[in-house]
Amino acid sequence: MKKLVLSLIVAAMSVSTFAQSYEYKIITVIESIVPMGLGRSRIIENKREVSASDLTTPRTDGRTSRQREVSRSDAKINKFEETTLLNFYSGVGINFQNIASNDAIITAKIMEVVENGWELAFALSGVESNCGEGDGKGIYITLLVFKRKL
Repeated sequence: MKKLVLSLIVAAMSVSTFAQSYEYKIITVIESIVPMGLGRSRIIENKREVSASDLTTPRTDGRTSRQREVSRSDAKINKFEETTLLNFYSGVGINFQNIASNDAIITAKIMEVVENGWELAFALSGVESNCGEGDGKGIYITLLVFKRKL
């Protein structure tokens, strides 16, 4: 019986040892497809912690919302970093030199974050464009999600 109790205690301690907590960081890459250098391409990194619960209100009946009580200015942060990227398109079409340059800049940013103990957990990407006649506007957006053990 003593061996069983001792085994259960050791097993419980082992499970809690293997449980790990992480902190997460998101870096957003915006790449403009607006031609002639008119778009704005950037890497954006938040430098301030935010509490989502301060911006969250409950809905009890599915219709009534108290979101008007949350000011949009409370949701905006002023402390972030912008890294300049180049636009995909020049006046004559796709600019492959700009794409290669962006790859180098994004890689350097990822390496910088990894050197600070973060691990790239996954990346999410999307495209926005109206695709209508003569559409020359749009963006590629990529969220780089990093994690680090606490």
